[in-house]
Amino acid sequence: MPIPSDYIERCYAGWLAKIIGIRLGAPIEGWTYERILKTFGELTDYPKRYNDFAADDDSNGPMFFLRAMDFLKPGQELTPQHVAEALLNYAPREHGFFWWGGYGVSTEHTAYLNLAHGIPAPRSGSVQQNGSTVAEQIGGQIFIDCWGLVSPNNPEQAARLATAAASVTHGGNGVYGGVFIAVCIALAFGMRDVKEIVEAALAYIPADCEYARAVNAVRAFHATGEGGWRDCFAYIHDNFGYDKYPGNCHIIPNSCVIVMAMLYGENRFSDTINICNMAGWDTDCNVGNVATILGVLNGLRGMDLAKWQPEIHDMLVCSSVLGSLNVMDIPYGASYMANIGYRLAGEQPPEPWRGIFSDRIESCHFEYPTSTHNLRVRRESDKPHSLTNTDEAAFTGRRSLRLDVPDLMPGETVALYKRTYEQPQDYDDSRYDPEFSPLLYPGQTVTGSVMAPEGAEITACLYARELGKDGKGEGRVITGSEVTLRPGEWRTLELTFSGGSGIIREAGFLFTGAQNVAGAASDAAVYVDDLAFHGDPDVTLDMRTLGADRWMTGRTQVRQFTRLTGLLYLEEGMLHLSGADFAEGYAGHHNWGDVRVTATLRLVAGQQGAVLARVQGAQRSYGFGFTARGTLALMKNAGGWHVLVERPFDAQPEQDYELEITVRGNTLTGRLNGIELTCADPDPYLTGCIGLSARGGSHIAVKAITVTGADSK
Repeated sequence: MPIPSDYIERCYAGWLAKIIGIRLGAPIEGWTYERILKTFGELTDYPKRYNDFAADDDSNGPMFFLRAMDFLKPGQELTPQHVAEALLNYAPREHGFFWWGGYGVSTEHTAYLNLAHGIPAPRSGSVQQNGSTVAEQIGGQIFIDCWGLVSPNNPEQAARLATAAASVTHGGNGVYGGVFIAVCIALAFGMRDVKEIVEAALAYIPADCEYARAVNAVRAFHATGEGGWRDCFAYIHDNFGYDKYPGNCHIIPNSCVIVMAMLYGENRFSDTINICNMAGWDTDCNVGNVATILGVLNGLRGMDLAKWQPEIHDMLVCSSVLGSLNVMDIPYGASYMANIGYRLAGEQPPEPWRGIFSDRIESCHFEYPTSTHNLRVRRESDKPHSLTNTDEAAFTGRRSLRLDVPDLMPGETVALYKRTYEQPQDYDDSRYDPEFSPLLYPGQTVTGSVMAPEGAEITACLYARELGKDGKGEGRVITGSEVTLRPGEWRTLELTFSGGSGIIREAGFLFTGAQNVAGAASDAAVYVDDLAFHGDPDVTLDMRTLGADRWMTGRTQVRQFTRLTGLLYLEEGMLHLSGADFAEGYAGHHNWGDVRVTATLRLVAGQQGAVLARVQGAQRSYGFGFTARGTLALMKNAGGWHVLVERPFDAQPEQDYELEITVRGNTLTGRLNGIELTCADPDPYLTGCIGLSARGGSHIAVKAITVTGADSK
């Protein structure tokens, strides 16, 4: 079946709805209906306002399990083992990402440890391996939305992909629930009534399974027409409640709530998600799933976005092992999914989407109606402003972002910017332990286009602001050339940063009211489009000045670094990394390509330490360093480390070594003390972060890491 013409926009609607649903339900996760009613009365809005909302497992799962699609060879079908590799690759080891409640308690933790110890998927999540209690908890459906979003009007494909994905961590009804939700989402691209969607989705799971029995029971109660959703929930509570099923969060009671909300919500987005939230139990999971279905069904125009969207900021925080992927905007996720949807259908996206998906998926392009790409405004005065996604003008494509600044005084400055590095003070909580690396680095270039309509005279330039040296205040501001905007004329601006060690906290546009004879305020407006970051880094991570960020829970993050496992800390001007078996930490951007990475490394204890390049996660990277065999080696991590080329080297403890690894295309080169090792990888990783690795119980310390383009002098 061909991709529907409105697929891309409705994919964005579904993904945005998922985040709205998670955000709506998260503050009351685990509450009962009675507690919600007593606390809030009729809850029809967000129960808590956040500064920004930190990571949640319900969005971590679909966003990163879907990246298993990047592991496939041309023509290859997705298997459970591919999704298992994505889980092991992107989830930090037993912290962040999802609930690490212990083996035999948390379904995902159990499956992760099974996989890590060699039990393959799908046995890793099966009833056969883990028993029905563990296998049939709720996670099989809460992480599954992405497989429906990439399968518009193709329920067979959605069912097949969801089966492969859910079976990595779940079994039995845990898998059937994943299939049911993914199929509902796929069907919502073409069907227009939730009752029909629910009925059609049941055909894709066994008719005699407990999941189907529960769904049909809710349908039958609704069909009687007796009472409202509260009466239905009382029926669910008495017949399918938490007391009827074992484990911490069983899938069946929550699936009943999802179906109840859809049936009684009668295709209305807000009514459906509010009913689902009021019912309680696993609210962020349930509301996230049902919101995705209703978001796809209704599209952006039917989602009451004036009420729900502003709180989201078009932003998604994650907690993978890759810090530059842990703050993304909603358009990025929707574009990533839609691109896969076209690939699976064997079709090409239309323009301008084809160019966006292939060349500038992480840029701020504003092609999705209502999107802001998480751009923020700071005005010198306390007067109001407004940001509006519009089709009135565009530099490329069809849409742009309009900034209106009433009563702009001559000389007054307004910043329109993207926050490029996140810190604990940006958040009110520490859900699922996010860690961050910057999105922009010294050496790189910012570009953006701007145009003013008729109205006040205004000047514009690009700028970047560094983080203060203490990590709390505001640091140096770098500005590009200032231009006076002429009405109706688009100007493309550019700003390149010289190399350095500063952390860039934000980047964007500065607008200044031009001087006029009267010196009076005037209303001003500008359109912006295509804000993007380009080029090779030229940055030094100096551990003497790096510092650490402390979260309200007491958890600390070495600034710019994420941790896979082990200890990662700063002491006496050095970054230390150690672990009982192995330890790894990462920094930099996931899109870095041909780079040279130099690190001054010391073996404090043990024999194995390496500097890493093109890190794509815990299972995919290159390394150059010392091995347990007393050699210096270039190595590749492909689900396990193996040596590409080596030579004997007697590395001494407490001695500093300047290790250099250069990656250029498929060629790797390592240098140390006049020794050069080089090799070509026939199946190369072409982009990735940088990092450090200590294996075999070793402890390493690093003074500084420098990253430049591979061909930099």
